[in-house]
Amino acid sequence: VQSVAVRLIVEREREIMDFQVSSAFKITANFEVGGHSVLKAEHPKRFASEEEAELFLRNCVGADYVIENLETRTAKKSPSAPFTTSTLQQEASRKLGFSVAQTMVVAQKLYESGKITYMRTDSVNLSETAIIAAREEIVRSYGKQYAETRKYKSKAKGAQEAHEAIRPTYMDQHSVKGDSSEQRLYDMIWKRTLASQMSDAELEKTTATINITTSNEKLVAHGEVLKFDGFLKVYLEGTDEEEEEQSGMLPPLHIGEGLKLQDLTAMQRFTHHPPRYTEASLVKKLEELGIGRPSTYAPTISTVQRRGYVVKEERAGVERNYHVLKLVTAKVAKEVRTETTGAEKNKLFPTDIGMVVTDFLVLNFKNIMDYNFTAKVEKEFDEIAEGQKVWNDMIGKFYKNFHQTVEETIEHSERATGERLLGTDPVSGKPVYARIGRFGPLVQLGEGGDEEEKPKFASLKAGQLLEQITLDDALELFKLPRTIGTYEDKDLSVSIGRFGPYIKHSSAFYSIKKEDDPLTIEKERAIEIIEAKRKADREKLIKTFSEDEEVQILNGRWGPYIAIGKKNYKIPKDKDPAALTLEECKAIAAEAEGPNGKAKGKAKTSKAKPKPKTKASTAKTK
Repeated sequence: VQSVAVRLIVEREREIMDFQVSSAFKITANFEVGGHSVLKAEHPKRFASEEEAELFLRNCVGADYVIENLETRTAKKSPSAPFTTSTLQQEASRKLGFSVAQTMVVAQKLYESGKITYMRTDSVNLSETAIIAAREEIVRSYGKQYAETRKYKSKAKGAQEAHEAIRPTYMDQHSVKGDSSEQRLYDMIWKRTLASQMSDAELEKTTATINITTSNEKLVAHGEVLKFDGFLKVYLEGTDEEEEEQSGMLPPLHIGEGLKLQDLTAMQRFTHHPPRYTEASLVKKLEELGIGRPSTYAPTISTVQRRGYVVKEERAGVERNYHVLKLVTAKVAKEVRTETTGAEKNKLFPTDIGMVVTDFLVLNFKNIMDYNFTAKVEKEFDEIAEGQKVWNDMIGKFYKNFHQTVEETIEHSERATGERLLGTDPVSGKPVYARIGRFGPLVQLGEGGDEEEKPKFASLKAGQLLEQITLDDALELFKLPRTIGTYEDKDLSVSIGRFGPYIKHSSAFYSIKKEDDPLTIEKERAIEIIEAKRKADREKLIKTFSEDEEVQILNGRWGPYIAIGKKNYKIPKDKDPAALTLEECKAIAAEAEGPNGKAKGKAKTSKAKPKPKTKASTAKTK
């Protein structure tokens, strides 16, 4: 499951790499109606070029605008089914900003305290008792017209439906005690469950067609009115899609009515690449493919991130220009505006390691990396659980082929490095490669043969991928480390190491923030980073002891603590950290360790972080 989850993320990233952006012009208009109301309309199609859009605007010079047709229809919106594990994770991500793992931790607390039913389920069914209780609560709180008994059927591929849907234990318990995350998640579960047994929302949708007297083209305006709120009184489901502008109410209109144009605009809009996966949308995709089970979604996503195949990140967008044309009296005015595009928040990105490993597995283990194979194995496990298959027959058949493939791969396959020849360095004439090294992705200048000088190495910057890096990008990286001046009579230099970009000053290392580029950062900014780190270190230190420098009292994320060597000890709440003596510190540590020198749970070992090293000093040639 982990391998195919990474494959999904890798394939989506490559779709995005290959995506070709195109643009078109969207026509919008604002009309004055009845002297005070505003009617918003648009052209039903997009114009492919600026020239076509400009021609349309010019054809509208001197035009009259008349309501040609009004079409009204009724529509209904039905509630969603109660939560399964997958849909709970998706909705908690969209509405509450929870990670998949966080959702399961909070749901576990609610379950253990008896507030909700079991939270690992693929069923959308409610028990008869729950349906009756929900109906009674709806009638009591909102009225009989809001109640509608519904039974749902799971659409998930290979759903086992061994448990009820996730619901409140007691329907009349509108809220619960606990921390804010528990309260918010419970509120969402309660509302979703109640809404699932409520009436449809009833809407009236109106479309107005507007005639342009100087053109054969038409404009349209859409509006809707909520006639009966139904389940929307309690709950509205979130969506992963980018929201279009919501249709509001239209002002009173009648056929043949003339409209006064306020403005007519053609704005350049761009196509969007397929969206990167969030944790929640990845769970949804896995469920659609029949891969994984409610109990495996959260650990799968956590594991692929922990192992460095995938990262969840925020990435800044880039600025781009777009064109706007506006009809002003009898002329078309043009302007160029700027917008930020491509910003990502909490999206899943494959790392170079993830991409190389995926390619290796797809090449050598085609069957196992096939989405249908994974779903088929899940189905066979279900059949074993139901007694329809013998487990050792299934495992034996699988392992025989798998073992043979492993042996052949070990014998014939080369170590995967994702190596690419980028070109030749114009100065030295040496080849430049991008590949995976001992400590991650890097670029390499030179071959490094027996008679050649040692190759030069440089790490990739955050966000750079082996598949996309160019020769020019690589040559820029070889400019590191770069000296940017002196401070306190010591050199200031910038480079990229195993743990990311950093500043070196004297023998100390300072991490560079995400928004700073090691290739462009200047001396003044480097000094700011150094001083900020020194200030944080000063505030962290509460007390030291000259008699034993290994013992320190420090401020941490969770409050003051005692550090002795590589071990940390919690300070009792009734103690003043600044007033503690050396003997008291050692006594607290001894108490935490216990009589046999074994920690009681209060002592934590902190791993010492090695100083950053540049790839030039740590990476090895093939």
